[in-house]
Amino acid sequence: MDLPIVLRTYALAVVAGFAASRTGMPLPWMLGPFFCISVLSVTGVSARVIPMGRELAQVAIGLAIGIRFTLPMLLATASLVPAMILSALYIMAFTLVAAYLFKILAKVDSVTAFFATAAGGVADMAHVSERFGGEPSSVAIVHAMRVSCVVAIVPLAVTLFGQPGDAVFNTATGAGTYWTLAAGMIFAWFVALALKPTPLPNPWLVGPIFAGLLIGLTGVFEISVPAPVIILAQIMLGTWLGALFKREMIAKLPRVSAAAVVIALFMLMCAAVGSLVLSAATQLPYTTSFLSLAPAAITEMVLTAKLMHLDAEIVSAFHVVRIAIISSTVLLVFRFYRRFIIGGDNGPRI
Repeated sequence: MDLPIVLRTYALAVVAGFAASRTGMPLPWMLGPFFCISVLSVTGVSARVIPMGRELAQVAIGLAIGIRFTLPMLLATASLVPAMILSALYIMAFTLVAAYLFKILAKVDSVTAFFATAAGGVADMAHVSERFGGEPSSVAIVHAMRVSCVVAIVPLAVTLFGQPGDAVFNTATGAGTYWTLAAGMIFAWFVALALKPTPLPNPWLVGPIFAGLLIGLTGVFEISVPAPVIILAQIMLGTWLGALFKREMIAKLPRVSAAAVVIALFMLMCAAVGSLVLSAATQLPYTTSFLSLAPAAITEMVLTAKLMHLDAEIVSAFHVVRIAIISSTVLLVFRFYRRFIIGGDNGPRI
């Protein structure tokens, strides 16, 4: 780790976050660093992030969400499980269409197109695509562009046009709060580590949600995640996302990068349309439905829900169920895609 570059990166991120907060930008401490570091990175300025910084940020955010899962909230969330499953199937359907469009726009092979647009984790999709003869670098670029587009567009759009809710988040401060927060963070970290070998999606967020849920329901001790901790988590996330952009990466595959932006916008449009149906069927606010169906970027969508005083627990539950279903069925869907959509079932057996 190059310490001077790391310090410079985060100093710029903090300045960008503060500047964004003064302009009234939504999620300023995440979007400010994201826009700043991504521009610098694309123009060739070296950016380095703290190892495990993103994971620590997700632990804090997951814990903040988990402690709000009261028994009534759990029951309300459980009643939405059928809608969550149908939403995941809808997302799988429009990502298949996106794969077909991306193949044409980017002029890539069918395997690369499928795994580049599947709404799963970037590392997992890149690895599996290589196994079946795809181009992992193209897959990684598309996922990075998709997540970045969602993060750049959705918070701004939701804040400008969405209807805020009335959920209240505990951001109390004080010496006792920070001691119990430290204990909660340590517990949540170990829960995340325990879940890493399992097929559960994004253990660094899901694990702390479970940890916070256990702490909240059992009442072992009182805990809250203060506003400064959430701000620090946003800086970590925004900086990490911005550092994903590399000038050499985009210059190497310009057509793929451009097609990735088009596909990201297509997916957002599909999510916006599907949210109308989800909202009508479940009586959830449209903004909550849209955040629940937004393609990927679970942590950022939960943060946006918190910003808008919406039910962040419901948003996180929709994303967790979606990723769990997609991650566990992606190879079966790929077999269907390869046989019935692109015509033929050549290549390695699944």
